[in-house]
Amino acid sequence: MILEYKVKKTDNYMNLKELLKTYFQISDRLLIKLKNNRKIFVNGNFAFVNMGLNVGDNISIFIDFIENNSNIVPNAIPLDIVYEDDTLLIINKPTGIPVHPSMEHYTDSLSNGVRFYFDKIRLHKKIRPVNRLDKDTSGLIVFAKNEYIQECLVRQMKTKQFVKEYIAICDGIFDNKFGTINAPIARKENSIIERCVSEAGDTAITHYEIIKTYANYSVVKCTLETGRTHQIRVHMAYIGHPLLGDTLYSSPSTIINRQALHAYKIKFIHPITKQKLEFTAKIPADFENLI
Repeated sequence: MILEYKVKKTDNYMNLKELLKTYFQISDRLLIKLKNNRKIFVNGNFAFVNMGLNVGDNISIFIDFIENNSNIVPNAIPLDIVYEDDTLLIINKPTGIPVHPSMEHYTDSLSNGVRFYFDKIRLHKKIRPVNRLDKDTSGLIVFAKNEYIQECLVRQMKTKQFVKEYIAICDGIFDNKFGTINAPIARKENSIIERCVSEAGDTAITHYEIIKTYANYSVVKCTLETGRTHQIRVHMAYIGHPLLGDTLYSSPSTIINRQALHAYKIKFIHPITKQKLEFTAKIPADFENLI
């Protein structure tokens, strides 16, 4: 991937480094890699970042490092690819598969499948999931194809430009159609997995809207303003409407055998084209008869 820019009359950058940091918002870490690998050019010539710029100068930054991704074992796992270009890979993750490898899922995580796919298309890059989903949560997950794209999308998450919407099936009937849960979340004492609402925790905000109600459960759209671990699961249990099938924060369900949570929509701005993008994941089979 190449980032390109032509210096305009209206620009007032003190030097090349200021342009890279201000216009492209390249991090210090990535900037060091670019300098050390001689990947920054002005008018086709390698350039030092302290050089001054003139109107009409053509800036080119090559984000084409070959990276070592041998920490992920390649495995031919089927991928439901929703969107792909030179910078992004968006996958509709099925339930029952973790995103990251672990001792229990060393070769059968989604990242193992992405590594196999990257090898197939000869992309020698690290595996960089941008958002996170629990093993039994289905839905959209974005993989950045290089460090710069990952930085851009993480920054959009911090500035609320990267929007994540979920469908949750929750126990019981809500009193109000719309609501916001603003309750900090922390790791539960003596547990490495479970989270809880705690004043000592980090800010966590979930907005919800009731889509449908049935005799004893509700279909709920949740939009995250923050991205804490297990946020929707913890918040819904906290207000007395835990997700159906969530055995960590509630009890097993007779109608679905996992926590009923599906990451069905994401919205963000493409880091290169600057277009607003929106993607929706199809409803999984175990949801179809419930919503």
